[in-house]
Amino acid sequence: MTYRCAFLGCGPRARSHALAYQQITRGEIVALCDLNESRLNDFGDTFSVAARYTDLDEMLRKEKPDVVHLVTPPTLRVGLMTRLAEAGVPGVIVEKPICIGADDYKALRELEARSETRFVVNHQLRHHPRILEFLGEVSAGKIGQVRFLDATARLPMAGQGVHVLDLMFAFNGYAKPTSVFGASSGYDDINGTHPTAKSAEYLITFENGARGVLMAGVGAPTFTEGPTYMHKRIAVYGTHGFRHWRMDAWERSLPDGTVESQTHVYREEDIIGQAGLTNALFDWLDDPARVHPNNLATSLDEWLVILAGYASTVEARAIELPFDPPADLLDQFKRFVGAA
Repeated sequence: MTYRCAFLGCGPRARSHALAYQQITRGEIVALCDLNESRLNDFGDTFSVAARYTDLDEMLRKEKPDVVHLVTPPTLRVGLMTRLAEAGVPGVIVEKPICIGADDYKALRELEARSETRFVVNHQLRHHPRILEFLGEVSAGKIGQVRFLDATARLPMAGQGVHVLDLMFAFNGYAKPTSVFGASSGYDDINGTHPTAKSAEYLITFENGARGVLMAGVGAPTFTEGPTYMHKRIAVYGTHGFRHWRMDAWERSLPDGTVESQTHVYREEDIIGQAGLTNALFDWLDDPARVHPNNLATSLDEWLVILAGYASTVEARAIELPFDPPADLLDQFKRFVGAA
């Protein structure tokens, strides 16, 4: 079947979602919704979509989409995801980050438990061609047992750190994290649409014995020219080898002790990754057994690591997982970093 796909939100990030449909054959964009009519019409003209709405309920009633791309600020996530679930939309791709604090985290846990809608969080890096190749090699034991994961992003934790945290989970076989020890500072973005500290670093322990270091913000390393978002990377070290992926290049150890490396073009790979993430949702809709790796439950497990990092910053101690974050944790965190 050809899936009927709609967009809720037509801003810059939505364009990346839409460009992927150049490589998608199992779905088509049939409708758009945005409160800003100028942005809505510009997007519709660019991608040749005739059905345009400023009212979500009207779009859902008339178009009956199979999939909705929810590309709005994270402050609106819970209400819109709830409306889409109650309307019976089969699949939803939600732009990251999935949450901003503990209250919406808990609300989405409840929604995930009761809803039949298949929610996917838009961590498209997980579906980049080289990432998929490396994931296959690590899963096949090419570097032995995973012992250490080192991931960095130059933009703050809620903006881009969540991307490389998702890769840490994937490369470690989705082993559950058991503790987080974190430190954070700075508050330039703490009251924006993606509230988070300017700089943060977490030490994460996993149930399989692996350790991870996650760094995001101004303290993270730079390694290429270009905008700040380009400075994302992950290195995975095993008992007899490693894999290292960056936004502009990659390297891997070989059995003879040498290292192979090569550059790549991120923008080209990102469109492929976005298409792969979308196609994986179609697979899940086709067959409930083919659960999407970026499903809502897994993404909330990842967000709990972020919340544990907030709590660890405030309490100056390691936080054991799982834990029940207090509803006012983000406010506590803001006060600690000096923003309130």
